[in-house]
Amino acid sequence: MKIVDIKPYIIATPPPHRGGRYWTLIKLTTDSGIEGIGEAYKVPFHPLTVARLMQDIGETYVIDSDPFQVERLWRTVYYGDGYESHDHHQHPDHTVMGVLSAIEMACWDIIGKALDQPIYNLIGGRYHERLRSYTYLYPADGSSNRRSPHTDPDLAGERAAAYLEEGFTAVKFDPLIDVMGNEDPREPPLDRLDNAEAVVRSVREALGGRGDILIGTHGQSTTSGAIRFARRIEKYDPLWFEEPVPPENRDEMARVASATSIPVATGERLTTKFEFRELLEKQAASILQMALGRVGGILEAKKIAGMAEAYYAQIAPHLYCGPIEAAANIQIDTCSPNFLIQESIGRFDGFHADILKNPIEWESGYIIPPKGPGLGVELNEEVAAQHLYKEPNAHTDNE
Repeated sequence: MKIVDIKPYIIATPPPHRGGRYWTLIKLTTDSGIEGIGEAYKVPFHPLTVARLMQDIGETYVIDSDPFQVERLWRTVYYGDGYESHDHHQHPDHTVMGVLSAIEMACWDIIGKALDQPIYNLIGGRYHERLRSYTYLYPADGSSNRRSPHTDPDLAGERAAAYLEEGFTAVKFDPLIDVMGNEDPREPPLDRLDNAEAVVRSVREALGGRGDILIGTHGQSTTSGAIRFARRIEKYDPLWFEEPVPPENRDEMARVASATSIPVATGERLTTKFEFRELLEKQAASILQMALGRVGGILEAKKIAGMAEAYYAQIAPHLYCGPIEAAANIQIDTCSPNFLIQESIGRFDGFHADILKNPIEWESGYIIPPKGPGLGVELNEEVAAQHLYKEPNAHTDNE
């Protein structure tokens, strides 16, 4: 079997753009007619440039390759294969790794379809029958309220209670998001710490003992600021403190982890087993949040999950993109004994459901792993074609 065609899809999402303003997908087709789909997470270039990058890497390394030879293909792209202009990559950057992740994911989709098995049966088997999920605190659908549930204590409690009624048993929010910017890391001002603590308190009062609090910061604090904030909120018993400091300095993240009883979670901005090894060895985090559309794909995530087991660390894959990466996450979650909880975009309804022929199944706070082959989902190409990204012009805003 050989891969004979590559087709990128850049999907412009409709408002309210949950999961991002566009999703970067790729479809691989084999000479036997089997198709596989993959998704890259936030490659840091213009979306149409990303499509060209996908085409270039695909034409250079993927066309005429065997999709079953995942390890060989992965190392060929990651290290370079001797082409004068394409050798000696060997670095966990977000660009190559995002494209490689999407390609690798699509290969596994092909493999599963060729063998008529879900991917999780090929990398360990179905360990979990259902997967606990959580969601961000989003504004209510159709709401004109300009306040943010992340930073408004009253609204945070209100939205947390609403998600509890929907069946969620955990919610995530960033109560310091209003101090995030290009000057990070910074020391959060005292008034912002006061307000952030009030938000956490409001959510705990709304959830009571029926739900977990996930503090989802984005590395905007200094080490000292993160520790000060953690000490304020320990009494509300969060399940984790996410990216308390920027991800590039694992020593400082380890200092936060050693100074608080709240487990530290991180990983969405890291790639490959090599960066996650350092996290584990330094005891900088006990919950790993690899983004499968960036980390290196499905097999790389499985290797990281295996390393984490030896440190008694758990996995909680990150998700803020489309349902193809979500489907890949679900495959890894299902076969990993140290799976903790999966990020979801609400209940995977709305556009996340519309663009699939068979939407992700969500029931009473849990994702039900699919039993179909490959990723277990199929892209609705008619819907995808209606939402292809186009350059905005002076008279349109791409919404």
